[in-house]
Amino acid sequence: MKKSGSAIWQGGLKDGKGAISTESGALKEYPYGFASRFDGQPGTNPEELIGAAHAGCFSMALSLILGEANLKADRLDTKAVVTLEKVDDGFAITAVHLTLTAKIPGADQATFEALTAKAKAGCPVSKVLNAQITLDATLVA
Repeated sequence: MKKSGSAIWQGGLKDGKGAISTESGALKEYPYGFASRFDGQPGTNPEELIGAAHAGCFSMALSLILGEANLKADRLDTKAVVTLEKVDDGFAITAVHLTLTAKIPGADQATFEALTAKAKAGCPVSKVLNAQITLDATLVA
């Protein structure tokens, strides 16, 4: 299976503008640029897209792992905060912090912790990132 995304960029780093698209059409020529990446201006940026992808991937991986344990989530609410830092040779994504709030009938705390750790390590997006990945997971009644 192969999926694709694409980007068009015009101009210099700070004065240029780009557009990001996905094969599915979820994003179609969605604007991004220096200001949306570094100055908090409207538009998207690669880090938030990686965060959304990681949150979605982790949630699906956990759903699979829960099913293998004969559990099914009523709700998995995952947020991924991606850290972009200046390093010696430019910039690097150095960390991703996942925060999960989950409602899983029949799950006890020990099982929940083991299954979320397995999902964090096993999700394909976790595997592709060369960053420290941390997780805070809360099981709610």
